[in-house]
Amino acid sequence: MRGDELNIYEGKALIGEELEERNVRIVTEGQKIRSIEETGREYDTWICPSFFNSHTHLGDTVAMDIAFSGSLAEIVKPPGGLKHRILEQTPPELLKKAIRASIQTMIRSGTSGCADFREGGAEGVKALMEASSGLPFSPVIFGREGGEFIAEGLGISSTKDVGNLETIVREARQAGKKVALHAGEKNDMDIEPALELEPDILVHCTHATKEHMRRIADQGIPVVVCPRSNWILGVTGSGERPPVRDMLDHGIEVLLGTDNVMMVQPDMFSEMSFLSTISKIGHESILRAALHGSALFGKATYLKEGNHASFFLIDTPGTNLSFSKDMIKTIVNRISVPVRIQSVFS
Repeated sequence: MRGDELNIYEGKALIGEELEERNVRIVTEGQKIRSIEETGREYDTWICPSFFNSHTHLGDTVAMDIAFSGSLAEIVKPPGGLKHRILEQTPPELLKKAIRASIQTMIRSGTSGCADFREGGAEGVKALMEASSGLPFSPVIFGREGGEFIAEGLGISSTKDVGNLETIVREARQAGKKVALHAGEKNDMDIEPALELEPDILVHCTHATKEHMRRIADQGIPVVVCPRSNWILGVTGSGERPPVRDMLDHGIEVLLGTDNVMMVQPDMFSEMSFLSTISKIGHESILRAALHGSALFGKATYLKEGNHASFFLIDTPGTNLSFSKDMIKTIVNRISVPVRIQSVFS
């Protein structure tokens, strides 16, 4: 979008943080939503804020659907896990090409940004920066091994995996960086140590207890859940884990991510549908979990005047979507790619 260009979009839209269903005309000017006006018309085009994938490992695209077996540690634990060995052997240009391909896949499925844990130190962070260059996509990067100092934050696999962690976290905070940690993925043993570090974000908490959730809520820490990867990696086989319903009941801000591209396609439609199937929690809560990371990281995509113009349009004619009686429920449960989606990202 040019800085002064006006564009008009009409449809049935999910407006504001309340996701209120309204028939509107949206006028964008450059990268901003200039106005949202009621029209009194009925539309067969839907307009939804773009998704934010709150936890990815995009470098793992180079190992997509590789055969693997063994424990969680053998597959993903640094530095000797399978994925890390593959990343170390991957030429830089191939890595950037793979990351860019996954970003383009996310754009086509309505996702305009992600929070990525980027391995490989400063060079790994630069690979993602270069791979996303020129695309209408906003990655928030959590680096490690020095990469955090040129990224937005520090991303830690687990308190069990890293020595001298208090110093690493302190230095990252002194540099003004956010701190994100994996915790509670396989069991609950690393949740307490993670909470002692007062992170900005926790990822997984698959095995968080009610006491953990009370502490997480009291500390105001958002939690990113990644249910499909949890199931694939064998750390859960129950809709009770991750305990999303309990998290919401405790007042925790729950965000949604897809985790490792090695085993899970970075598709928020599939992630929402899976979470809906196993958890039976409200569809609006699930959709908000797929959206709210954008607000947390400073570029909210909710459809509000003055916000960034970042949304997608779904054409329902010729599909059974036109028979939907609940737009949010249908978006969460029934959209598959490729459906006719037009993305409008600033």
